[in-house]
Amino acid sequence: MYSETVIKAILIIMTVLSILLYVYATIISNRKFRKWPTYRTVFWILGVLFVVSSFIGPIADRAHHDFVAHMIGHLLLGMLAPFLLVVAAPMTLLLRTLKVQYARRLSSILKSRWIKFFSDPIIASILNVGGLWILYTTELYSSLHENIILHTFVHIHVFLAGYLFTASIIYIDPTPHKRSIGYRFVTLVLALACHGILSKYIYAYPPYGVSTNHAEVGGLLMYYGGDIIDGLLIFTLCLQWYKSQQPRAIHAIKIN
Repeated sequence: MYSETVIKAILIIMTVLSILLYVYATIISNRKFRKWPTYRTVFWILGVLFVVSSFIGPIADRAHHDFVAHMIGHLLLGMLAPFLLVVAAPMTLLLRTLKVQYARRLSSILKSRWIKFFSDPIIASILNVGGLWILYTTELYSSLHENIILHTFVHIHVFLAGYLFTASIIYIDPTPHKRSIGYRFVTLVLALACHGILSKYIYAYPPYGVSTNHAEVGGLLMYYGGDIIDGLLIFTLCLQWYKSQQPRAIHAIKIN
């Protein structure tokens, strides 16, 4: 109980700080450059709140004994929140506010081989979807509700893997190790297929300790709720592809 209280207190402090720091960075950025888009700030705040709602609050409390509530938390923590936070472009905002020497150090880190390895869409997909397969097809799911440390660790992994996957598919922030849109699109389709198969597996074979009714509802929620959020990813990727083709199209018209 004591460790759970400490973890919740830390999460609340981190939530408040992350929102305040983002808003402060926005103010600093607006003094140096053109106005930072308001929608990015809104997305950041919503994303942070969705993350913390999976750890603290009614959904988090009910998720300990209700698989449907757990699945809602999964969609918020591992899919919707990462999408909103990626679109909020935190790295771009950070680079705009840092002093030149610190911005250069951060850029060198982003260019490192480790970032290149983990930011590859295939690696990010394995960490993201592969982690979910391990969670729901082993006894890990039932174990995490018995140990607050394990519960916190698994949820952090779900969030970080979801964020990494989203950032590897749609390039909002500066990305030194870019992959082609075709490569990312194929990887996205394969990842979505694996996610969809997992939701059907959950529907047919409930995780350890989950009732059949809860598994069926949770599986359907994961399948259709995931499709909605995946639709946002597909739309964003297609929009980026469309914009990337515009200069070529205009150039071709001028030549003809």
